[in-house]
Parts: sequence; C-alpha cells; structure tokens
Amino acid sequence: MSATPSEGDLVHEAEVVWLEDPEHFDYVRQALDKLPTRKGRPRYERDGRLVGYTNLQPTAKRSADSGLFARRTFYLLPHDRPNQPGNPECPYRVGSPLEAVDPSTIAPGRAGEKTPRSQATETGKEMVA
Repeated sequence: MSATPSEGDLVHEAEVVWLEDPEHFDYVRQALDKLPTRKGRPRYERDGRLVGYTNLQPTAKRSADSGLFARRTFYLLPHDRPNQPGNPECPYRVGSPLEAVDPSTIAPGRAGEKTPRSQATETGKEMVA
C-alpha cells in the first residue's frame, strides 16, 4: 500500500530515520506503507532509492484488516529534481510530484508540507542545491 498520509495516520510515530542527509534534497516523496514491523529499515521495492523512514512507538497497533503497521517512507525516483540538479530536461524543474514535500518540514507525527523550496518557485530557487 502507498498513500499520502494525514496527521491522524502519524500519531504513533516515534522518530524519523534519514539514510541520506535531507539537507541535500529540496523535496522527497513521502508514502504511507503497510509494513510488517514497527521499526527498522523497511524493504524498498520502488524504482529509485529509499532516503528515509519512520519508526513507530512500541504501543502502535497493527491494522485489524491487514495485520501490518502503517509507516512512512521517504524516497526519490530516478527522474526527480534532486537527482538531476540543473538538468533543463527534468520533468520537475519547477513544481514537484503530488506526494513530494520539503524534508525540512517532516517530523514524527507531522506530515511534510510543500514549500517554495520544494516547488522550486522563484522565491525558493536560491535554496535548491
């Protein structure tokens, strides 16, 4: 499963674990995945690469219907702007995918947000690496 998270989905998050420095990215994609464990690096089966994930509190309950835990993962696809800085052919030279957020707005229990930095708008362009 992969879905855009809402604040209610995130109440049992204990921490965000970054596998790569989030300061290097003006956006990351976030997804709410169904996983078999509360913590630890999840298996990654998308194109691109996993750059972060959340661990849950020990009190987090499994989903009654699937028996799995809802955890966020943060990733980048090969054609994403952070992978192609300065490429004029990049499909997200300005703007970002629907599920993309500024990594500086991500915290346990708080969904990430779009910002001028994540959208590479004129006011945020100077922040894009």
